[in-house]
Amino acid sequence: MSKLFYIIGASGAGKDSVMNYCREQINGELPVVFAHRYITRPANAGGENHVSLSRLEFELRLQHGLFAMHWESHGLYYGIGIEINNWLQNGLTVVINGSREYLPIAMEKYPAIQPVLIDADTDLIKNRLNNRAREDEEAIAKRLQRNEELNLQDTSITRIQNNGAIEDAANQLLSLMLPTEKLIDTDR
Repeated sequence: MSKLFYIIGASGAGKDSVMNYCREQINGELPVVFAHRYITRPANAGGENHVSLSRLEFELRLQHGLFAMHWESHGLYYGIGIEINNWLQNGLTVVINGSREYLPIAMEKYPAIQPVLIDADTDLIKNRLNNRAREDEEAIAKRLQRNEELNLQDTSITRIQNNGAIEDAANQLLSLMLPTEKLIDTDR
């Protein structure tokens, strides 16, 4: 049975690392696919494995209805391709790296969506952002402030704390995605 997991969290909370760990563990052995995001960010910017588009390429795809979801954040444009609809119709579980601000729209479009918030303590997020070295102190401070402002209280959101080893948070996500009888051996 297909399901749509919408993974959200602040920059630095570790959602990409958690999702990458899950993807490596599943490794195509189960009917779970991880959607790439289409982003107006260079391919070599680090972080997630995404499809890099120019602003014009993004707008062209948007005009032709090629995105199931799309939003703007921090001066960049993000899209999730309409291919996810085909994947869901074919019984696959789909995992998306989403946006907290876009969540209400995503929930309208996909009523059975399962939002999952990957969170971490503010000091840990700040350290991770500093170590990533993509932004200056002012930009990091703005991200931390935005995280406080976007403190989601919706009880339909599953919350996973990522303050320890990536495996701990990732195994929690895996247990949500995989039926108990199909759990995979994560000690490989």
